[in-house]
Formats: sequence, C-alpha cells, structure tokens
Amino acid sequence: MLKRSSSKNGHKKNQPFLSDVKELRRRAQSAMEKGAITSSYGLDPKDAISVLQTALATEMVCVMRYTGNAAAAMGINSSEVKAEFEEHAGDEMRHLQKIAERINELGGTPNLNPEGLLSRSHSQYSNGPDLIDMIRENLIAERIAVESYTEMIRYFGDKDPTSRVMLEGILAQEEEHASDMHDLLVAREGRPMLRR
Repeated sequence: MLKRSSSKNGHKKNQPFLSDVKELRRRAQSAMEKGAITSSYGLDPKDAISVLQTALATEMVCVMRYTGNAAAAMGINSSEVKAEFEEHAGDEMRHLQKIAERINELGGTPNLNPEGLLSRSHSQYSNGPDLIDMIRENLIAERIAVESYTEMIRYFGDKDPTSRVMLEGILAQEEEHASDMHDLLVAREGRPMLRR
C-alpha cells in the first residue's frame, strides 16, 4: 500500500494513498445495487440529480430556441446566422444527452417531460421578430448558461469530479457560443461591444 509522506505544512503522516484492494472489493460487492455510486461519492445523489435536471431542462430549451430560430431566420444576410443557430442546436443536443446519461449513472431518471420545462430551466424560450433580436436573445441565454454552469461546477467540485469535468466541457462550449453570438451581433450592428 502506498503511503503519503508528511511535510511540515500540516499534512498527516503515513496516511494511506490507496485503499487495500481486498477492502475495495469487499465494499464493491456489498453495495452493487448502487451502481456507480460508491462510498467515495461526496454528495447526496438526489441533490446532484436535481441540479443536473435543471441543466437538462436548460439544454432542452436551448435546443428548441436555436432550432426555432434557425427555421425562422430569413433575409438576404441570414445564411451565416442560420448555420450558426443550427450548429449550436446540435451542440446543445449533445450536452442534453451527456447530462441525461449522467443523471442515469447517478440512479435518476432524466426528466424530459415538456410539462413544466420552462420552470425547470435557467434559460427562456424566445423567438424574436428579426435576426438581431434572435441573436441578442441567444447571447443572453448563453451568458446565463455560462454563469449557471460555473455555479454548478463549484457545487460539484471534488465531491463529484465526473459531473464537474462533464460540466467544464459544456461550459467551454457555452462560452464559445456566447462569443459566436457576440460576434454575429457586432457584425450586424456595426459596433464593437467588447472593451478592448
């Protein structure tokens, strides 16, 4: 068994680094009905699932908003925006699938029921009257997603590293989406909005 060495900065001496293999096997066999949830899981799975259900609902709304916006995008200069909306809808769908799978791993059932969807989501569904309004609403939604995922990442921390890492990947893509929407808005309004 590996041991951690001590230092003068307060770490404990001879603390086990890894559990004994026999003990790991005993614990694994004694609670097989818990699936992926082991004694090392640091959160109440029900609380973690609840947080992820909110993320799931948010992604569902984003898929619908981007899909609706792509279908409604019209005008001579709409092809680039339409393509961006379609790409983002696909990204959001992949996020939804990852989150649904994680809820399942934690012993929950992904709530894909459209009833009450907007009350579970951090994002709103909106379909503005023109391209500029659609881009603005999507930028707002992406900024909400960035803040929401940042908060969730802090919540999961070291207590659920699998969910945290998944959400970090999603966050990076949401930040990219926000940047894309910002760039589209600047290109259509003709003025930079970011301070340089």
